Amino acid sequence: MITEYSIRTLPQQAADQDSIRQYLAREKGMDARTIKAIRILKRSIDARQRTIYVNLTVRCYVNEFPTDEPYPVTHYPQVDGCPQVIVVGAGPGGLFAALRLIELGLRPIVVERGKDVRERKRDLARISRDHKVDPESNYSFGEGGAGAYSDGKLYTRSKKRGNVDKILHVFCQHGADTAILSDAHPHIGTDRLPAVIEAMRRTIIDRGGEVHFQTRMDEIIIGDGQARGIRTNDGREFIGPVILATGHSARDVYRWLYAHNVDIEAKGIAVGVRLEHPSDLIDRIQYHNRNGRGRYLPAAEYRYAVQVRERGVYSFCMCPGGFVVPAASGPRQLVVNGMSPSNRAGRWSNSGMVVEVRTDDLDDPQLKSQHGPWHGTPLSMMELQEQLEESCWLQGNMRQTAPAQRMADFVNRRLSYDLPPTSFSPGVISSPLHFWMPPFITDRLREGFQLFGRAAHGFLTNEAMLLAVETRTSAPVRITRQADTLQHVSVKGLFPCGEGAGYAGGIVSAAMDGERCAEAVANYLGIESQRPASSHS
Repeated sequence: MITEYSIRTLPQQAADQDSIRQYLAREKGMDARTIKAIRILKRSIDARQRTIYVNLTVRCYVNEFPTDEPYPVTHYPQVDGCPQVIVVGAGPGGLFAALRLIELGLRPIVVERGKDVRERKRDLARISRDHKVDPESNYSFGEGGAGAYSDGKLYTRSKKRGNVDKILHVFCQHGADTAILSDAHPHIGTDRLPAVIEAMRRTIIDRGGEVHFQTRMDEIIIGDGQARGIRTNDGREFIGPVILATGHSARDVYRWLYAHNVDIEAKGIAVGVRLEHPSDLIDRIQYHNRNGRGRYLPAAEYRYAVQVRERGVYSFCMCPGGFVVPAASGPRQLVVNGMSPSNRAGRWSNSGMVVEVRTDDLDDPQLKSQHGPWHGTPLSMMELQEQLEESCWLQGNMRQTAPAQRMADFVNRRLSYDLPPTSFSPGVISSPLHFWMPPFITDRLREGFQLFGRAAHGFLTNEAMLLAVETRTSAPVRITRQADTLQHVSVKGLFPCGEGAGYAGGIVSAAMDGERCAEAVANYLGIESQRPASSHS
């Protein structure tokens, strides 16, 4: 007999299969010896009260053993000799577009300006060690995209845009821990995600696709209003419909599109800082326990959001037990981001703390006076990003040393005369963020922090530190496309995709958009795009 139960247990009771078996036997009046196996379907932590509970949905196998597998496996056919499709970018949008193209009997040709996921690590290390940013290989560019080495969180609010479960299943098929199928906030971890990405690449190549690294698209070949292919930095041409999945930091692509009258528009972003606390402090706050998380709970997460003078102020990409990383993608830039290893066992926890910036805010006198004027084009929001990142770089002594300020000092407009230890390996320098960052941002952050501090006693503290500047929360440009065909509004055969095109906001939503774009290309080519039935492993 197979039965599913929703149960609410203490953390120690949810710690392992045997404890869950004993709990079920006791609560449901069963003989524990008859429970042959348990599969956890959903897991979440309820930390709203002082007593912490773990909510579980479990599948219980009584007097029988599982014959089904934990997830369906997608079949990828050989596509040698099939029509080819050009995929620009090997981030989640591009990788999942390529895999879906193979499912549909199309041959993906993936071009990626950066290096493979392993080679990238050497260039990332140089940023911290030598303060040098390779403009083609960094935290934004390279196999896996920005998500490969900036955390690997796998939850999204964009469930209407695609099949979240399918994305998670494909990750598991390529080596991710099946815990991501049950966790409320699934997370592969920066240390484990590269191997998963490599396995995806092997699938693409083994099935007849191609992946070209250190190959930057310099031009989309357009004729008679149709994308015919691309031309790359080494002079090669790749011919076929184009899925453009370049990520949110490919500013040269935005400039090329604008210069060649390919319709784009400015899009709102969010700007702020990376806020870092000692992880044990966040554990104590979130778990309402002076002893922290204890043995059975993971590093605590938080999520805060308020409206301050008609603009959202909120936490973004919270990284429990993680570290802050230098995420610039070119010269004269200083950008911060966050990441966490799979065990989330680091000494610090961090998150982006950002303020919503809309396109009409570019007319705000505070922004214009310090960082404008803008050119009044679809690139104006990108120009704001560039101005802020260059200002931050200058404040950091023209290195990757992050300007930083203690949290309470920032709220009280005081200079921090010393700074706490940090996970940010290039180092920090004390700087009055409240003085040189735009008041449009800092005033709202200050009010937001005060509200967050009232909601969580101890959160607003000088033990925490702000590191500047967080600007890469999303693309500053939307590459306009038709809602039904997903093709560009004026260029046929061009399919703007994922976060860089302005249609996603993280790994999972970008992956779902990649699959949708692959299906749209199949429709464009007159190929049936119904999802093939998945087999079971």
